[in-house]
Amino acid sequence: MSENTAYVTMETFDKMREELQRMKSVDRPAASRAIGEAREKGDLKENAEYDSAKEAQGMLEAKIKQLESTISNAKIVDTNTIDISKVTILTKVTITNQATKKTMTYQIVGEKEADLKAGKISASSPIGKGLMGRKVGEIAEIQAPNGVMKFMVDNITV
Repeated sequence: MSENTAYVTMETFDKMREELQRMKSVDRPAASRAIGEAREKGDLKENAEYDSAKEAQGMLEAKIKQLESTISNAKIVDTNTIDISKVTILTKVTITNQATKKTMTYQIVGEKEADLKAGKISASSPIGKGLMGRKVGEIAEIQAPNGVMKFMVDNITV
């Protein structure tokens, strides 16, 4: 898995394109207007509103550039072609913590889609990395800040 590649579903890819379109067509003109309005208020050296508007514009341009990069490096993964014989991107894996016997199910996703509350963990997270390539019945040993955690892979689905 390449460091720059963002593995996403078609749904997430479409959301990123919509967000980029909104930033370019709505947010960028609004930032320009804010700068123009602040510029009309006098001396630019002592105009905090102007400085703030310029800073906001710079942050917006950085976000646009980042999103463009993510979109250009995106790899859309089709859920119909996923191999469930082992843990891969977009599979749902049920694991049991060997120390606590607690069972949990996570979907392995790209960084852009990760949302722990929704049960989605990034393939580049420590647990995600440790589970990648594991098969049902295997134990994944994952280095955590508080030591090594062991998880048994119980089930893999889409």
